[in-house]
Amino acid sequence: MGTKLAREPSGDWSTRTRNCRAVAQCFARIYCGVLLVLASDLSQGWAADSPAEEYHVKGAFLLNFAKFVEWPAQAFKTPADPMSICVFGANPFTPALDAAARQIVVDGRSLMLQEIQEPQQARQCQIVFISVAERKRVRALLEAIKGYSVLTVGESEGFIAGGGVIEFRVEESKVRIDISETAAKHAGLRISAKLLSLAQANKK
Repeated sequence: MGTKLAREPSGDWSTRTRNCRAVAQCFARIYCGVLLVLASDLSQGWAADSPAEEYHVKGAFLLNFAKFVEWPAQAFKTPADPMSICVFGANPFTPALDAAARQIVVDGRSLMLQEIQEPQQARQCQIVFISVAERKRVRALLEAIKGYSVLTVGESEGFIAGGGVIEFRVEESKVRIDISETAAKHAGLRISAKLLSLAQANKK
């Protein structure tokens, strides 16, 4: 079984509260901005001026992918099951991502974030993010989920060439995406025209 995303270490309560509020507000702004990018014809990517900002942006994309990808009914055990977004291995995100996910409902399903450590655990997920720190285990994960409708999202170079569905890349301090329609079809996933057009625009 997966585990919930880790919380921040203990410390001064008022300081942690202010920090969490600031991060949550920042994440909410980025989430809405990414949603606008995905829902429009914009093709400029989303600025990420620091490593922390980069993962806020990538996290916002992960949550938004749930709205722009269609899974087959058999990908869920019951109509009431939440949509599971998993982070495989090393987790670069802050607790703000978990907090934001809890506020989102997609097609009647809540979003649930969890950490997983073993490739086979990815079978229970609808979306799996694999950080660059886990690039050596990408092949093992992709082999483990063959035949399962899992949207794989990575950030290591060559991720989609190796069989992944969506690859993040950063160019000129902007987060962009590439998509493998072939890998998506093999996984039984239907990606919206908006998301595909954004990926195509980024190649221009």
